[in-house]
Amino acid sequence: MVINIITVIVVLASLITAFLSSIFGMLGGLILMGILVSLMKVGQAMVLHGLIQMTSNGYRAWLNRKDINWKIIGTLSIGNILALAILFFIAFEPDRITVLLALGILPYIAWAMPSNFAFDVTKTPVGILAGIVVVGTNLLAGVGGPVLDIFFQRVEMTRHQVVATKAVAQFFGHISKVIFFGGLVMSSSSENWPELWLLVIVIGTSLVGTTFGKKVLDKINDRTFFTWTQTIMLAVGAVLIVRAIYLSGL
Repeated sequence: MVINIITVIVVLASLITAFLSSIFGMLGGLILMGILVSLMKVGQAMVLHGLIQMTSNGYRAWLNRKDINWKIIGTLSIGNILALAILFFIAFEPDRITVLLALGILPYIAWAMPSNFAFDVTKTPVGILAGIVVVGTNLLAGVGGPVLDIFFQRVEMTRHQVVATKAVAQFFGHISKVIFFGGLVMSSSSENWPELWLLVIVIGTSLVGTTFGKKVLDKINDRTFFTWTQTIMLAVGAVLIVRAIYLSGL
């Protein structure tokens, strides 16, 4: 076991971002992907991020299981399968700048979408489209939460229902990412898998962060939830865009 500063950063990031995701439903994954892709190769970041997020989203869904809308999950899953079936024949790995730029732009796409044009994920065709989009953005940028949120803007749901349903949706989205970058699609990507000891540690810290985040979610109100989600997402997006521009040398 070799512990260095990068390992410490990854472990702390998995703890803090799982805490944030458990409160806001998507924020942590965006930040964690930005950190991981800055510290390691894109393929490795995608697999490690996917495994961590599968754990935190799966556990978050379990903690809020009574609030999951399974009808929405059903239509999203159809879109997930369609997207993965199409992308199965495409072997690609985006570079670090592309991933950071995409991560930074995603919150602004969600923010710029007029509320009267927002999609209603409870409608079957829209749910399938959302499922396709989630997998596509997961494979390009590593996260699909900000874009997935576009499909939840017009639904009548509480913060718990939003967090629970999106947790399941993102769990399946991250499974697709791990399948794609973990070697089942890209023949040369078996090296993208993290060492077992590191995986065990970050999974443990993500569970701890998710547990404490759930306690905060239970205490805040819906208005605070939706207001702070957008504000923080846009701020993080701006930082990631600046980072991508800096790396590109523009």
